[in-house]
Amino acid sequence: MKAFFKGVAKWKTGACLLYTGAMVIYLFFCTLFGHREVSLGMLWGLLAVSAGSALIQGICFSDWVIKRMRYTWRSLLFVVLFLPLLSFTAWKMEWFPTGQLGSWALFIGMFFLIFIAMTVGFEIYYRAAGKKYDGLLGQYRRQKEEKRD
Repeated sequence: MKAFFKGVAKWKTGACLLYTGAMVIYLFFCTLFGHREVSLGMLWGLLAVSAGSALIQGICFSDWVIKRMRYTWRSLLFVVLFLPLLSFTAWKMEWFPTGQLGSWALFIGMFFLIFIAMTVGFEIYYRAAGKKYDGLLGQYRRQKEEKRD
């Protein structure tokens, strides 16, 4: 039961961070386009996507459900689960003219561009962090060998 509540706390934290980020982006675009009012539908839609996304991230990128899976497969599973959630919410909340095929193409294209950019960004970060820790580990081993001599 303790693990369940710990998982719920992680999910809530993730959802809050995602919602805050979405609100900052929404605020930026409202300011950019001169909107003085916020849409309740947009707020509820972003909350639903944030909560769902945090849950999907927990499923795909932790050991909650999937104990052993390569990162590549986890990323693909995330896309398979998240894109329908995001698309359904965009359609129901009418985030763009959903009756136009070009709008859907732009939406899905932007989704994949952002996903690829974030994946590359995380890969660069993790490689840099890995090199840093490899260097620290090498330094630690040298110090241990010097103490033995």
